[in-house]
Amino acid sequence: MGEEYTAKTFKSGNSVALRLPKALGVKEGMEMKVREDRGTFIVEPLGKPKRKFNIDKVWGCAAGSGLKLIKAEDRIFEHRPLLWEDPDWLSKAERGE
Repeated sequence: MGEEYTAKTFKSGNSVALRLPKALGVKEGMEMKVREDRGTFIVEPLGKPKRKFNIDKVWGCAAGSGLKLIKAEDRIFEHRPLLWEDPDWLSKAERGE
């Protein structure tokens, strides 16, 4: 278990806010998930924001690598029966089949 800090609530508009100590490393604007479990409040970060992928850095990288397009005859897939192709699949699922 990590360090323990004391924080104080205060009124912010029509809400009650909690100021978190800087030592926790919480950055301004981070989204947090707050849940209550039998009188205990649990505050967790929602996760890191997804990074945007910049295609400019990889565009054209494969040009000299010898990669070739897939031939049309190699793109053939065998058909397999899919659940939703059966017109009665919803009622079967409801019956537990």
